[in-house]
Amino acid sequence: MAVHENTTPLVELEGINKIFGGIHALRDAHCRIHAGEVVALVGENGAGKSTLVKTMTGLYQPNSGTIRVKGQAVRLATAKAASEYGITAIHQETTLFEELSIVENIFMGHPRTKPSGLLDWAAMRSEAREHLERVNLDVEPTTLLKQLSLGQQHMVAIARALAEAADVVIMDEPTASLSSNEIEKLYVIIEKLRDLGKGILFISHKFDEVFRIADRYVVFRDGAFVGDGNIAEVTEHDLVKMMVGREVGTVFPKRAVEIGAPLLEVASLSNGIEFKDVSFTLHKREILGFYGLVGAGRSEVMRAIMALSPYPFTGQIRLDGVPANWKICGDAIDAGVVYVPEDRRNQGAILPLSIRDNIALPSMKRLARGIWPDKSAERRLAQEYGRVFEIRAASIEQPVEDLSGGNQQKVVLARWLATNPDVVIVDEPTRGIDVGAKSAVHEALAEMVEQDLSVLLVSSELPELMGMADRIIVMRLGEMVAEFTRDDFSAELIAAYATGARAPQPAREVA
Repeated sequence: MAVHENTTPLVELEGINKIFGGIHALRDAHCRIHAGEVVALVGENGAGKSTLVKTMTGLYQPNSGTIRVKGQAVRLATAKAASEYGITAIHQETTLFEELSIVENIFMGHPRTKPSGLLDWAAMRSEAREHLERVNLDVEPTTLLKQLSLGQQHMVAIARALAEAADVVIMDEPTASLSSNEIEKLYVIIEKLRDLGKGILFISHKFDEVFRIADRYVVFRDGAFVGDGNIAEVTEHDLVKMMVGREVGTVFPKRAVEIGAPLLEVASLSNGIEFKDVSFTLHKREILGFYGLVGAGRSEVMRAIMALSPYPFTGQIRLDGVPANWKICGDAIDAGVVYVPEDRRNQGAILPLSIRDNIALPSMKRLARGIWPDKSAERRLAQEYGRVFEIRAASIEQPVEDLSGGNQQKVVLARWLATNPDVVIVDEPTRGIDVGAKSAVHEALAEMVEQDLSVLLVSSELPELMGMADRIIVMRLGEMVAEFTRDDFSAELIAAYATGARAPQPAREVA
């Protein structure tokens, strides 16, 4: 939809500065959103995107600068104040109440009341149905939120924004946990909101989404505004160069290495609930990819290998020819097998601790001088891997909880690769990470594979698997349905097996 530059923006931020402990999180930042447009906010992790969103929604107060809503300078002192000015945000991890109903979630904080002051439940249920219809969600408003899928919960969050009569809707990585079908539905809803005259700020690391849905772009780098313009007038390469301030090498730096002998062998692994009859062999210096849709059982298999599954399983696991009778995760780690989980915040990092503590913690026994910790060695290790993964922080003593999500992910990857394992299992290692950081992560993995590391790579991104893996195993509904060697990679065929569009065959018979 064309946007007229002479119209007054719904919201405009000009010259915004935000300082934390002497560090500029935002420096002379600019952003404007007009009615009836989708603006893509792009930038590397740590570029200031989250700080800008929190400033727009009243969670942070700028040290200087001006915020205007429909041309009027305002002070967004609280989230409620931002909501009253028609600004709302839908985050990657929905901030709703699972134990409450849909209607309670939609009208939390702004209920409909009768003249008597009592809650008007009939009116709220009726209005909730209207908003749910607008987001194509066919469920009763009285349904508990916890009974919905994650994608449906995102639709409820959008319905809540409609109920608040928001003029500006901020969507922060809204597709991160959605299926491809749910993503397409979200695109339709965004287009409807745009047609209704809403202004959408769309934050995503995925360029296919940016070019699919956005009208304009705004680029931030190191907390500062770099530039903006019409999406139709730039290429992906242009945006990447603006984001990182330099040319970026290939995102998938696959290197030719000689694959060695069998290292990790899994035979007939089953737990009767999440997966069954899973068998594969990982060789030395090999990257073995696992692909599948939500519920395919990929992550569940990996957790079972690491002795992290809540369910008992049958089958055999052998490491370098020796039965792996691991009782707890620590046994696998001691044997040289480590696991980088998908959920970095709850499972991957110890958020209150520093970057140094997080990276050095699994290696402390190796770094210690006798029974005493060697802080100098810990600092050297953290600095080395901080450079390898390009972790953006004030210092290695900065708490991990203060980092952006992408930098938190880099810390998790660094802490386990710093242990010099034989096998690393990485589950969605680049989810939520910008293109520059993806390149750094892939480069680090490729370099370590040259040095004898073997990798089990679980990813929902086919380009990542096809770019990095030597083989790809496809899973569907807990079973292996196909296996491809690098010479036979086909995005269409891999996706067909994952969705069930192609009839499953015994894994190793697929050419």
